[in-house]
Amino acid sequence: MWKCWKWKLQTSVATWKHMRPGRRNEAVACAAKNTKRKRRSSPNESKDLLLVSEEAASGSGGSAPGTSLETNGEDAATDDEISGAPRSAVLQACTLTSGLLLAGGLLLREASHLASINGWPIADPTDVSFSFETWHLELVAGLVLVISSARYILLQTWPDFRDSSESANRQILASLEPLDYIVVACLPGISEELLFRGAMMPTLGLNWISALIIGTVFGVLHLGNGRKYSFAIWATFVGFAYGMGTIASSSIVVPIASHSINNIIGGLLWRLTKNSQK
Repeated sequence: MWKCWKWKLQTSVATWKHMRPGRRNEAVACAAKNTKRKRRSSPNESKDLLLVSEEAASGSGGSAPGTSLETNGEDAATDDEISGAPRSAVLQACTLTSGLLLAGGLLLREASHLASINGWPIADPTDVSFSFETWHLELVAGLVLVISSARYILLQTWPDFRDSSESANRQILASLEPLDYIVVACLPGISEELLFRGAMMPTLGLNWISALIIGTVFGVLHLGNGRKYSFAIWATFVGFAYGMGTIASSSIVVPIASHSINNIIGGLLWRLTKNSQK
């Protein structure tokens, strides 16, 4: 093939050299006309090529998948939607919400106690006391071990739960300092347990049915802010476990301690995981 092209090139050069000047001018003019004709006859082809190029660049042709830039853009939008709130806003919201829950729990607990001693058919919530005995440490340790282990397993095996947890943790924990984790872990642990296990559950009786009912209410209230039904199911299980711990110990300190410690462990593990990914 190469020899054939070489022979043609040599023949063309030799022919060109032996041409008279007038002939050369005629050849140049003829070549120019042919070029113009080709340009006129191929506008549609050029347009087609242009359209194909535009479609390839925009990714709109047929059912072609989106480009990496489009995918990255969607990811960036998702990241913006679940980006962490400012530190001051998180601490302020946590303090205010926990304060309201704590006040509500104390008021409900006192009102139920007064109703009980005045003959109303309602259980006395003070049966769940603020006492703490040495053996309660074993109960707290058991609750922490079971709940933290279950959370870790679900994070590895349940994508929907992992996404819900990541979204909620990112909104709350992303902007916090390490010591802030103690605040946002303990304040909800104290206020939520005092309301749900220290005030609401005892009025229904200290049994597994009341623990399940209040645990379900506790779980449903954890929906929203990026948390899906998978997280509500998880919170229901956790609420039931804290309820059973309350029944076993007759102490509100047990679920408060377990809840707070589990929150701290969950927050620190999330932070360590994020730091290791950087």
